[in-house]
Amino acid sequence: MDLNTGQEEEEAENFAPILAFLDHKGYADHFKSLYDFSFSFLTSSFYSFSEEDELVAYLEASRKWAKRNHMTWAHARLCFLLGRLSVRKVKLSQARVYFEEAIHILNGAFEDLSLVAALYINLAAIYLRQRLRHKGSALLEKAAALLACLPDRESSAKNELEVVAYVLRRGIAVGSCSLEARACFLAIRLLLSLGQHEEVLPFAERLQLLSGHPPASDAVATILTFLYDKKYLPHLAVASVRQCGAQNAQGMSLPIWQVHLVLQNSTKLLRIPSSSWGEVSTLACPTLRQALAACEEQADRSTQRALCLILSKVYLQHRSPDGAIHYLSQALVLGQLLSEQEAFESALSLAWAYLLASQAKKALDILEPLLYSMQETESVTQKGVVHNLLGLALQGEGRVNRAAKSYFRALNRARETGDVRNQAVTLANLGHLTLKSRAQWPARDYLLQAVRLYSELQASMETDMELVQVLLWLAQVLVYGRQLTSGRLCYETALLFGLSHRHLKSQLQVTKSLCHFYSSVSPNPEACITYHEHWLTLAQQLRDREMEGRLLESLGQLYRNLNTARSLRRSLTCIKESLRIFIDLEERDKAAEAWLGAGRLHYLMQEDELVELYLQVGLPQAPLLTWAIWRGSCTLQTDQLALEKGDVLAKSLEGGSTWAAAWTQDGNQG
Repeated sequence: MDLNTGQEEEEAENFAPILAFLDHKGYADHFKSLYDFSFSFLTSSFYSFSEEDELVAYLEASRKWAKRNHMTWAHARLCFLLGRLSVRKVKLSQARVYFEEAIHILNGAFEDLSLVAALYINLAAIYLRQRLRHKGSALLEKAAALLACLPDRESSAKNELEVVAYVLRRGIAVGSCSLEARACFLAIRLLLSLGQHEEVLPFAERLQLLSGHPPASDAVATILTFLYDKKYLPHLAVASVRQCGAQNAQGMSLPIWQVHLVLQNSTKLLRIPSSSWGEVSTLACPTLRQALAACEEQADRSTQRALCLILSKVYLQHRSPDGAIHYLSQALVLGQLLSEQEAFESALSLAWAYLLASQAKKALDILEPLLYSMQETESVTQKGVVHNLLGLALQGEGRVNRAAKSYFRALNRARETGDVRNQAVTLANLGHLTLKSRAQWPARDYLLQAVRLYSELQASMETDMELVQVLLWLAQVLVYGRQLTSGRLCYETALLFGLSHRHLKSQLQVTKSLCHFYSSVSPNPEACITYHEHWLTLAQQLRDREMEGRLLESLGQLYRNLNTARSLRRSLTCIKESLRIFIDLEERDKAAEAWLGAGRLHYLMQEDELVELYLQVGLPQAPLLTWAIWRGSCTLQTDQLALEKGDVLAKSLEGGSTWAAAWTQDGNQG
C-alpha cells in the first residue's frame, strides 16, 4: 500500500486510507505483519518511505487524526507501531509512553488478543529494563499470564526475554514445574529465533529434566543434539542422539541428519584426524544398528544398504572381516533389489571382504559368475576391476599362473581405457605376486612401474595410501637384494606420505618396518630409538594401551643398551611408565618384570636405597622368576640380575635389614 500521496499531512483525507486500514475492531490476518519479530510491516505496508524518520512523522500525524476522530483501534495500533519503532532506536522512555497510551485507549478490550499481548509484554519488558517494577506490578502479572498462556503466539521483540526471565523466576519461586517448563520453552524459542544458540543450552537442559516424558522430551533431546554439535561437545552430542533412539517407539527411525551427526562427532571423540581419512568410529555403531533396524521395519532398502556398507567398513577397519561379511551379504541382497550397478558394487565389496578373511574360495564363488555375467557388457573398466580381484583370489588359492593371467587381463583393460590408477594397482599386485614367488627382479620392475604411474596421478589421500603399500613392497624387494640405502629411502618416503595425511595406521605399518630395519637389517641404535619413540606416539594417539606398554618396555631396553647416565635415566622413566600401564591392565607377570627391571636400573645407577623397594614389591609377584634365579635355570641376563640382587641384599644385611635376611633364607630353602 503506497501511502505517500505527496500532499500535506494536515489534510485529513490524506490519512483516511491508513486510518481505515488500522481501525478494524478485533484481529485480522493482514495485521499479522504489525506484530511479528522482523518488523515486516516496514516493507509490506509502508514500503514507500525511504527513511524511517519520515515514517515516524507520518505515523505521529496519523495518531493525532485517529485521536481527534475517536478511532480507538487505529489510535491503539498507531501507538503500538510508534512504540516499536522507539524501542528499535533504544528510546525506551518514549516507547513506554506510547505503549501506556495504547493500553489506556483499549480500556480492557481483548478483541485483538495479539495486539493486547504485544502491548503488555513490550511494556513489561521496558518496566523490567528500567527497574520500574514497583510502578507496574499488576501489569507485569498480566504480561506474564499472556506470555505463558497464549499458544502459538509469535515473539514481537528481542527484549521479550526480560519478561520470559520474570516468568521463569516466578515459576521457580512458587514451585510450579509447568510454569518453569513453559518459560524454558519460550526462552528456547526466542533465543533460537535470535540465533543465540550458545545461550539456549541451559534452558534446553532444564526443560528436558522438567518434561521427562515423550513426546516433549524427544523434541528437547533433538534440540540438545543440535546444540551440543554446535558447541563442539561431541560426547554430549552422541549421548543425546542415543537417548533419542532409546526413547523412540519401536519401528521409528532416527532422522538421517542425526545419524550423520553421530558419525561426525564420534570421530571427534578420538581426538585424531580420522574424519580426514574416512574412518568410522566404533562409538557410532549402536546408532547405526538402531537406524538399520528401523529401516528394515520401514523397508527403506536404499538407506538400509548404505548403513550396511558403513557398518561393514567399521569391521574392516578393525580387521574383523567376518562382521563385515555379515553386513555386506545383506548389502548384496538389497543391491540386487535396487539396481544392477548397486548389486555389482556390493558383490565386489563382499568378495574383497572374503579375501581379507582369507576365504579366497568364497571370493572366487562370487567373482567367477560375476565375470561370466559381464560378457555382454561393454564396461571395460568393470571387467578390469573384476579381473584384478579375481587375480587376488587366485593368488590366495595358490594358483599363481592363473592369478598372473588375470592380472595381465586387468592390466590390458586398464590400458585400453587409459586408466592410470588401475594400471598402477594391477602392476603393484603383479609385483607382490612375483615377490611372493621369490622372483625379485621381476617384482622390482613391476613395483617401480607402479610407483612411476602413481607419481603421475593427482595427489589424494586414497592414492597416496596405496602408494605407501607399494613402497613397502618395493623396500622389501630392495632389502632382500641388499640394496639397503634404496630400501631405507622407500621406507622413509612411505612414512612421509603417512605423515603428510596424518594417517596413523599407515604410519604404524611403516614405522614397524623401520624399527625392524634399524634393529636387525642395518643396526643403528639411535635411529631405532627414534622410530620406536614415534611408534609409541602413534600407540598413544590410537589409545592402544597394551601396545604402549610393550613399546615402553622395548624402549627401556634400547636406552639401557646405550649405557650412559642420561640413557639409563630415560630407560628408568620408560620402565616406570610401562609398569603403570601393566598394573592398569592387570598383567601381573609383565608388572613384576617391570618392578624388577626398575630395580636393576636403580642398581646400575648406584641408587641402592631404592633397589630393595622394587625387589620387595616385584619378587612376590614373580614366584616363577624367583625360583628360576635360585635354581640357576634362567638366561645370562637373569643370572646377572640375580648377582646384582645378591650384592644389594648383602649390603642390606650389613645394614641390618630383617627383610633381606628373611628373603635370603627363603631363597636358600629353595
